[in-house]
Amino acid sequence: MTILYMTIPPLPHYIIGGYTIAPAGRKHPSRRNIEVFDLLVVTRGCLYIGEEDQHFEVSAGHALILRPDAYHYATLACQEQTAYYWVHFQTTGKWSLSDQPETEMPAERAKERALSASIYTTQTFTKQLPQFAKLLQPSKMDSLLRQLVQLNMNDHIPSVRWKQQLAFQEVIEHLSASMEAQGPTPSALCAEQAASYLREHYRESITAQELGESINFHPVYIARCMQKEFGCAPFDYLMRFRIERAKLLLLQTDLPIARIGEEVGFNHAAYFTSCFAKYENISPRKYRQRFSHG
Repeated sequence: MTILYMTIPPLPHYIIGGYTIAPAGRKHPSRRNIEVFDLLVVTRGCLYIGEEDQHFEVSAGHALILRPDAYHYATLACQEQTAYYWVHFQTTGKWSLSDQPETEMPAERAKERALSASIYTTQTFTKQLPQFAKLLQPSKMDSLLRQLVQLNMNDHIPSVRWKQQLAFQEVIEHLSASMEAQGPTPSALCAEQAASYLREHYRESITAQELGESINFHPVYIARCMQKEFGCAPFDYLMRFRIERAKLLLLQTDLPIARIGEEVGFNHAAYFTSCFAKYENISPRKYRQRFSHG
């Protein structure tokens, strides 16, 4: 399966769309470098389309995304009356195409995931879309696209354009769900369950054994999965999360430093201060002063 990876934010945005009923014998137009993505969703019949050296038969209930930087063309005329939605969209963010699902997470992205609690910083993530897919709920997609196209009549009104963008994000989510139906890998599932437990219980003293028992995985396996998915061991992840919670309290409250340490799971003020300084290269007190008036 060819997968489209989009870095978000920014969100992909809708440009224009429509609904076409093509009689038997008509071919999809050939185009090169049209500078927008072209989403095709067939509701009846079949489109026969090539993109560079790949050929697709897009029958009813299927969707295809054509790239903005490629040559696409008809490989065959419609054999019967064919009805389909077409949607042009674009992103100003990074995107890439790959024939392989992302099973190994790059170290940089794993580190980003581990630090995703960072405050006042825009965190990006990757949205995966199948280039070609059988839709999970074709009738739901049909409803979303009909709504999107009907809004074209009044897209000179800003509030209507906003509604179009919201509807388009639902289209993107539905496309993504068509691929994600297989579910996450066992490794990702274990790591995310462990992270959820650590985030929920970060104020408490947690042992590796307690973590393992809580999610029914061996502590060694949990550590291996978290290293792969987040780029750090479970208790390094916990420490980072505690420090991020502490930073919020330092900025948003007048609580004493020692009390903040207790609130985020540290029993001793000196240990909290040393851990904070290790991760942030600054003491909690100086971190608070950095953002204070005067």
